[in-house]
Amino acid sequence: MGTLRYGNEALELEDRTLAHVQMVVVSKLRKGEAFLLSWTIDPAHGSGRYAIWIETGVPIVFRFTGSRPVSLNRAWLQAMLDRTYTPAGLELMPETDYPELAADN
Repeated sequence: MGTLRYGNEALELEDRTLAHVQMVVVSKLRKGEAFLLSWTIDPAHGSGRYAIWIETGVPIVFRFTGSRPVSLNRAWLQAMLDRTYTPAGLELMPETDYPELAADN
């Protein structure tokens, strides 16, 4: 499990998911584009949802537990990136939960 730290918030994610989130965040921030990032809190850690506004000027750290880079799924990256342009922003969910990817199978 890797960690995404944004300001005072920390979110644990599988390294594979974190690598995809990193690519989306870097792509957006390089263009100066802010966006909403949200996720559901695991029932084992309470309940509810988090939403944070990602923008330049706030410290962000991607910490991976594995030492090797993961392979990236370009379709998943594109689906995530596309969602950043919606009012709801990017909601983190498992790769298998993206309906856009099911159409490719």
